[in-house]
This record gives sequence, C-alpha cells and structure tokens, in this order.
Amino acid sequence: MTQRQKRLRVLYSFPHKIGADRICYTAWEQVNGLANAGAEVLLFPGVLHRPVHPGVKVVPTLALGKLRISYKLFGTMRACALHDHIVARRLKKLAGEVDIIHAWPVGAEQTLKVAAKLGIPAVLERPNCHTRFAYETYRKECEKLGLRMPPDHEYAYKPDVLKKEEEEYNLAYRILCPSDFVVKTFLDRGFAREKLVRHIYGFDERRFYPENGPRDRERGLIMISVGVQAVKKGLHYALEAWLRSPASKTGQFLIAGGFLPAYREKLAPMLSHPSVRVLGHRNDVPELMRKSDMMVLPSIEEGFGLVCVEAMGSGCVPLVSEACTDVCRHMENALVHPIGDVGILREHITMLSEDRTLLEKLRAASLAASSEITWTAAGKKLLQAYKDVIPVQ
Repeated sequence: MTQRQKRLRVLYSFPHKIGADRICYTAWEQVNGLANAGAEVLLFPGVLHRPVHPGVKVVPTLALGKLRISYKLFGTMRACALHDHIVARRLKKLAGEVDIIHAWPVGAEQTLKVAAKLGIPAVLERPNCHTRFAYETYRKECEKLGLRMPPDHEYAYKPDVLKKEEEEYNLAYRILCPSDFVVKTFLDRGFAREKLVRHIYGFDERRFYPENGPRDRERGLIMISVGVQAVKKGLHYALEAWLRSPASKTGQFLIAGGFLPAYREKLAPMLSHPSVRVLGHRNDVPELMRKSDMMVLPSIEEGFGLVCVEAMGSGCVPLVSEACTDVCRHMENALVHPIGDVGILREHITMLSEDRTLLEKLRAASLAASSEITWTAAGKKLLQAYKDVIPVQ
C-alpha cells in the first residue's frame, strides 16, 4: 500500500488553547474535520480547551490534568516556545509513525527543524497574510485614521514575532494558505508558488442555517457586521457607505463585536446615527445573521473571513472587499468592491435595497454553494492537500 493509499497519519501541533475562540476555534474544527475525513490524527495542543473527535489521540504539552501553564503569566511567546520544544523532542521518538506534520505560527521553529532532519514533510498553517504585509497595511490604515495602536495590540509591530514567523516560513516544507489573497502576499515577498498550498476554512451548518419562509420585501434592509471591530476589518468604510446610501433612511445596520476604544471614539459620530445599532459582544450571532439581509466585510487585508461563509450558510448575502473573494463571487453569490472604495460599496448597498429580486437571487446562490464550504468539506480538502504535497514513495 502506497503512502497515498493508506490512512494518513497526521501530527497536528497547536501551541494555544485548542477549542477556544478565533484561531483556537479554527484549529479545533480542522482537527475534527481531518478525523471525519479519515485521517489518523495525533494532536499536541498547548491546552485542550474543548473535547475533540473521539478518534483523535490528544497529548497536551502545557497541561497535566487540571494543571495548566498560564499563557498570561508565563507569556504567550515563551509558552509557544516551550510547546515547540516539547513537540520537537517528542517527534524524535515518532520517526516512522508520522506521515505529515501540521504546525502553527510562533510555535513551530524547532519542530520544523527536527521534521526536516527526519525527512517528514511539515506544513505551516498561515491563517492570515504574510505578517510583514499585515503589520505594514495596518500601520498605514491607522495613520490614515489618525489612530495609535496600543503596543500590545495583535497588529502592533513586534520585531520578535516577525523574526520568528519569517524564520518559520523559510523552514516549512509547505505553507498552507486559506485564500488567494494570502498567497499573493507571499508571492509578493518572493516565495515560490509551489511552496504555497491552498486549502479553505468552513462553517458549522448546525449553527448557521437559513430562516424559513419568504422575506418581507417592504421592510427596510438589515445589514450586519460581525467580529472584533478592528481597523483592518474596515468598519469605517462600511459606516460611511451605509450613511451615504438611501438604505440608511429605512433600514438598520447592526454591529456585533468589541472595539478598540480609540477606534470606537473615532467612529462615534457615525455610530450615533439612528439607523446604526451597536450590539457589543453577542452569543446569538447565527440568529442575527438569519434575520439580516446582508453581511458587510470591507477588509483592507484578510486571511479567509470565516464570517463570509457563516453568512452564506445563514442566507445572508456577503458585501465584501477584494480581500475576501475566495468563496464570494461578484454578482453570483455576493457583491465585491475594491479595497477602500466607499463609493462602490455605497452603490452595492443601495442596489440591494432597491432591487430585492437581485437580493433573493444572490441569497439563493449563497445557500446553494454552502454545502461546499462547511468544516466537513474543508477537512476533506485539507486531507487532500496533505496527500498532494507528500513526496511519492
């Protein structure tokens, strides 16, 4: 039986609390998707925050029973380095028992070096754009808005993080990119295309599903923005476009998610408009999406945009920038505008407000495509990506 025919043995290394929020949730879904797709998964998380698929063998690196290392007290970088050291040491004893290694940023350098010595292909997840591109893009947008980021903000320039991540990029056998936008940021930095492997993320169809029954065409349009309201998500463009559109006279713009205080203060005049509802952090996002007509994400840079596929699965039409176009197709299942183009975004909002037939057409197309962008489908595509990059033996 060849390497490609047998059940693939995956060592999945994740240095954080797998099953928590944001990338921790993404990794959790990936592991479950791989197990459902038929992979044999050995999971080394820093901490297991939520149980995974019963077929996955879990060996935490930074926890023993109820005892856990505190990332906050120990320091995230130090915790990730310790995780990496432990995984690399364990890997030396697993030669011949692992077909491929899946690692995550900031906790992979030693693991990637040992994998190379043992001849095991190791892929590095890249949930966002090239870090240098992300830092520079975020800095320029903040300067344009007259904002200063706190030094501990995730997109504040951190030379130690950048140095480590760029070293990991070079050490990885392949880099896993969830979108063509991410691929481009690496190509622009001189990376060979064959080193960049495409896969996708997905959504949970058990939580994100459409509302039954027809929509009331006479009511005002409901637009929603979901997630951490960081500068890179472009909420300032969405607000300006909304308030310049006649849709704001009869409709509602719902904003779910927390803000950087300085950013919220900057947007305060627009946020105070009667048509805008700032909801804060919410636990009922699927229900909010089901009741909304469209989801807006005018990002200036994006890794994948999980909210795009969650919106599509909920029957909520995405209005997105060109940074979010992997599953969003202009005039097919979404409306896509150039990054930072408030005028075009305003036109798109107005178009859907005035043409409910087009809105229903895009909604139906979004729902039709949703079966191809679930986490189950993403797990199958990731497993195939592994098989495509493992050298033939």
